[in-house]
Amino acid sequence: MKKSHSGSLKYFIILVLSFFVLGGQPVEFGQESTFFHGFLIETPIIRVGLGVNLSDIQIASSSGMKIYEINSHYKLVAEDVQEAWIKGRKEKLTEKYVIQVAQTRDWEEAEIFAQELRTKTGQKVYVTQGAEEALIGTSQVKIGDFLTREDALSYIVILNQIGIDDTWILKEEITEEESKPLWILVNDELKSLHDETVLYFIPSNPQSYLSYNGRDYRGLFILKATRNGIVLVNVLNIEDYIKAVVPSELSPYNFRQIEAHKAQAVAARTYAFKNLGSNEDLGFDLCDTPNSQFYKGMNAEHPLSSEAVEETRGEIATYKGKLINALYTSTCGGMTENVEDVFMGPALPYLRGIECVYEKQKEWPIKSSNTPLPIYIEGKNIAPAIASLISLNVIPQNTDLFYYREEASFEEALSWIDLARNLLGKKDEEFLPQPTELVYASFADLLIHGLGWQERVDNLLLESETDFILKSLEGSNGESRDFIAYLVQAGIFPDADQLKWTDMPLRRGEIALYLWRALKSYEDLTHQGIFKEFDGETIVLESAHDDEKLVLLPDYYLLKNHWGEKTFSSQLFLLGGEQLKWIEKDGGVKLLEVVYPPNSNILDRDSVYHSWQVRQSKEKLEKRINQYYPIGQLLDLIPLRRGESNRIVELQINGSETQTIVKGLRIRRVLGLKETLFVMEKEYDEAGELSHILFTGRGWGHGVGLCQVGAFGMARAGADYQEILKKYYKSIKISKLY
Repeated sequence: MKKSHSGSLKYFIILVLSFFVLGGQPVEFGQESTFFHGFLIETPIIRVGLGVNLSDIQIASSSGMKIYEINSHYKLVAEDVQEAWIKGRKEKLTEKYVIQVAQTRDWEEAEIFAQELRTKTGQKVYVTQGAEEALIGTSQVKIGDFLTREDALSYIVILNQIGIDDTWILKEEITEEESKPLWILVNDELKSLHDETVLYFIPSNPQSYLSYNGRDYRGLFILKATRNGIVLVNVLNIEDYIKAVVPSELSPYNFRQIEAHKAQAVAARTYAFKNLGSNEDLGFDLCDTPNSQFYKGMNAEHPLSSEAVEETRGEIATYKGKLINALYTSTCGGMTENVEDVFMGPALPYLRGIECVYEKQKEWPIKSSNTPLPIYIEGKNIAPAIASLISLNVIPQNTDLFYYREEASFEEALSWIDLARNLLGKKDEEFLPQPTELVYASFADLLIHGLGWQERVDNLLLESETDFILKSLEGSNGESRDFIAYLVQAGIFPDADQLKWTDMPLRRGEIALYLWRALKSYEDLTHQGIFKEFDGETIVLESAHDDEKLVLLPDYYLLKNHWGEKTFSSQLFLLGGEQLKWIEKDGGVKLLEVVYPPNSNILDRDSVYHSWQVRQSKEKLEKRINQYYPIGQLLDLIPLRRGESNRIVELQINGSETQTIVKGLRIRRVLGLKETLFVMEKEYDEAGELSHILFTGRGWGHGVGLCQVGAFGMARAGADYQEILKKYYKSIKISKLY
């Protein structure tokens, strides 16, 4: 598509658009040059299905809309209305089941196989074009129809007996009769509709937008009857569509790298163009769900994503001059897979398995000379808590390890709490405690009154809770009993069975630990951010706007937090993306904590789906598998072949009735797992029979093409969007359509 030299040709008048979308309209409609006057949609356009088999539809407009009824003729139903309700006949969808037995790129080959199968079985056998993601253009051989899944399962046994093992049950929906709009309610006036009516909802001005199901949409709506019931279609410019797809697929809040969003924009635009017309029988191109691309309308739009779309406007990915099928997956778990081993279609040279690592990945060493030795209280290393209090200027620095093991005085506890009060801005509250022996009871009183928590105790703690919490504690009574109970409940004091009695003297380390636990409930004492880079003195944090910078003070503390265990480090190597927590005081960072993701160079290492584990009982797996294959009792699962990425691409399922081999993405669906990149640990009962299987895996999705979290990781490491796309799609070119 080339950009027109004439400004007027840049747009389609909606009349032309309507004719293109519906086709076959009456001559009078096609000749009406003033129809939908004033509302233009910039080309190219896309039609997105927002719902199928609808009955009660409410459509609204931000500042008025026109509604046209089109059948054998057309007429203006309403003008400048805010809302409309359409009642349709929602047809009861019935189901049928078919069995897919083969697929090939060659239609003639598929027809020959279908004819052979008709001769062998005497059943209805036919060939269709594949509609599933990577299978567009693939011929699929199917046998059926079957009224129930059980009927289809039973017939698989017969197919197995004649040597056909690669089977897959598909459910198809049909309607008993065509669904039609019945009436429309506009401005409290009820109007009946013709059986063949198609309704157009047109914003009254170009700045207006339409709404459906709580979401706002650019462009216009078409409501029409199809073989699957009433369908609502959103017709809009494809760039406006991509502006809503990109943030729906890749969160701009969690993944704030514009180059990743630009890569997603090109992939989404390419996918859209490649799959135009894939739902032509229903009157639209793509649906709004992840079955096509996730599309949530204007509400999803975000400035970062919109900027990415604008900066890549019209750009698509091609291989040898043709649009690629730009598949993408959420989290590949370390390596993507060859497309043919997941979707069982043809091998595509640009969809090959590649490691999700960045060869130009930078490493930043961060060093500290301040590495205190461990100090153990209650079996825990409290040195990080002490370092935090020192950094906040609440307790004095003391390198003598025995200092924190010695009993504290009432005056020391009072001075530390007083400094904590100043830190929290509680200077104006009256706090004049009388000196006494420092034990748990008196310290609880000191801490509650010092921090001003009396109201918490009075209003947020029930008497029955106090009795329950302190049932194993001796010597507690009076007001201090409630104070101790509250501090135990809040996780500041240890449980009552560890305290034993309340007149135990406290050591300095215990006071520091309990005071730090109390202060941690005030979130603004510590800060958080995501590491971007380091120049030797200043840390740069990721930001949606201007980068934030942190200056490390001399002799600062450096903590490594790995799986919740905190240790002091003299040097850490950061790749970017690590979560940082820090205490800032006296003009710089006095304590820096690095929360380590899994120790890996994989680009999607900090995804929640980078690693996962699921334990399933034999009974649960058995029930699920029998929905697809009639295996009877589950006896075993045996991986037969792994792909380029070590994903299981062929899995043998042994059952008491039969055994079957499942391939590609079907493995994930049959077992109900996040991915096919997994290993299995089998558990057996006392009789030696399979009881459970523990699945340990990586990734989320199908694992083919662009890894979205990996793209973000590359962008964070400095790659631009073209470099990202050319990594995940081999030997492609980035071309500009318009």
